[in-house]
Amino acid sequence: MASSGGAIRKAIGRTLAPALLLRSARAFSAGMAPPATSSAATAATAGDPHVWLEDVLGEKPLAWVDEVNRKCIDYVGDPKATGTYRRIKSVLDSKDKIPHAFRIGNGDGSRYYNFWQDADHVQGIWRRTSLESYKTREPEWTTVLDLDALPPPTTGTAKTWVWHGSTLLDEGPDKPVDRALIRLSPGGSDADTCREFDLNEERFVDPVTEDGFALPEPAKTRISYRSRDEVLVGTDFGMDGSTLTDSGYPRVVKSWRRGTPIEDAATVFEGERDDIAASMYAYHDRGHVHEFQLRSIT
Repeated sequence: MASSGGAIRKAIGRTLAPALLLRSARAFSAGMAPPATSSAATAATAGDPHVWLEDVLGEKPLAWVDEVNRKCIDYVGDPKATGTYRRIKSVLDSKDKIPHAFRIGNGDGSRYYNFWQDADHVQGIWRRTSLESYKTREPEWTTVLDLDALPPPTTGTAKTWVWHGSTLLDEGPDKPVDRALIRLSPGGSDADTCREFDLNEERFVDPVTEDGFALPEPAKTRISYRSRDEVLVGTDFGMDGSTLTDSGYPRVVKSWRRGTPIEDAATVFEGERDDIAASMYAYHDRGHVHEFQLRSIT
């Protein structure tokens, strides 16, 4: 499976991990539970002296993280100076890795897609090839989407996009797969954006002129096609936390039809506030469409 040197550089460069570990230790020693993330639990964080760290991309938390990381490096040394780091980085940056690929489509029209990262594609490229080419020693890949070439996020301090995957339009085995919902996260947080993508023309579907599905505001969203012109979406509707669980994930699933504002989407399923999350999806199987409603319970 494709990985990247960029991932390990990010992991041992500017990262919240040491800060959050230290924060957890302090909270534990003080006998405090970790702060809740939803608006409904605001009162529970009122006495938490570390709640300001919830603004993970804020100037003050990042400055504190840099200071904690500096102290860690002073104590244990710079990982980038070790032979182990150089060996791992060379493996992750190697173009000799076996690319994991998955098929989109059926029969002669099917293509094999792979998300790939290396030293030249730090944020990654989504690319495709044929089965015949994939079987060769050096497959010929066509880039479908280049994350490094996209305009940078305009949210907070994030400067890059992180791939969160794709969800395909499934209209049954006899129909070509020509649309996908692409999820990209600004900076790599749990929150992501979503835009509809045309697999034939290899471009995003414009939300204004073509009624493409788009959720430009980062949120912890779960979205999938119900049909070509309808999606099932759970997100922070209204951006006020009222449709999220206490864990901060979607609680309410709505049906959103193409060409209509998301404010007009109709509720089709709800979980409980103390669930971890709720979701819903449709599945085609031998001429029938099955719908599943899921609750992740504590």
